[in-house]
Amino acid sequence: MGNSILDSVKEGVTDLHNAGLVDDITMKNIESLCLPEVKEYDASHIANLRKRLKLSQAAFARFLNISPSTIKQWETGAKNPSGACRKLLNLADRKGLSGLM
Repeated sequence: MGNSILDSVKEGVTDLHNAGLVDDITMKNIESLCLPEVKEYDASHIANLRKRLKLSQAAFARFLNISPSTIKQWETGAKNPSGACRKLLNLADRKGLSGLM
């Protein structure tokens, strides 16, 4: 679905929620549909993100709550981030370090 359609649906459901016609669970389900896409990160993108944030591999690992060797493996392409780590990288990419604090 396009963003404008989702935004329109969310706005309409928000109005219904504010009027007491839509419950909190339904509202949260609609909001979850509007979350930004979590993109894939390859080795060069991770290294560039870390450098843009002006962090060493060890410091970046502390912000992500992972081991420095994991950052090294990502940056060499030996492993790829998945799940919660991809989400954390996405937050750091979109919001900077403040998104991780």
